[in-house]
Amino acid sequence: MSFRGVKVPANSASLEEARARVFDFFRSACRSIPTIMEIYNLEDVVSPSQLRTSIASQIRNHSHITNPKVIDMLLFKGLEELNNVVEHAKQRHHIIGQYVVGRGGLVQDLGMKDQGASNFLKNFYDSNYF
Repeated sequence: MSFRGVKVPANSASLEEARARVFDFFRSACRSIPTIMEIYNLEDVVSPSQLRTSIASQIRNHSHITNPKVIDMLLFKGLEELNNVVEHAKQRHHIIGQYVVGRGGLVQDLGMKDQGASNFLKNFYDSNYF
């Protein structure tokens, strides 16, 4: 099956080429931050530098990967996610929950609410919040 207009980027030949593609992706993601801020009206919630930091931390989470094919696959997923965000395929609360507050922020907000909760529920909330 062939789709018109959809091109899968070529595989990286080496780790250096994959690394250069990661930097290009980061630059394009940072260049789209003002558009994202405007589309989702995020000025009251987060600054552009905080979004940039969030993107950089997600890239750093995979810094231990040295296989160029795996890096290409992660870049493809990242480009798809960036495309969905820029084309307004997500809602504001998705962006805030995923990139602004993050996984640890919402769990920390529970504080006093989970005092009477069982260990099972606490573990469930920690592992399945998003």
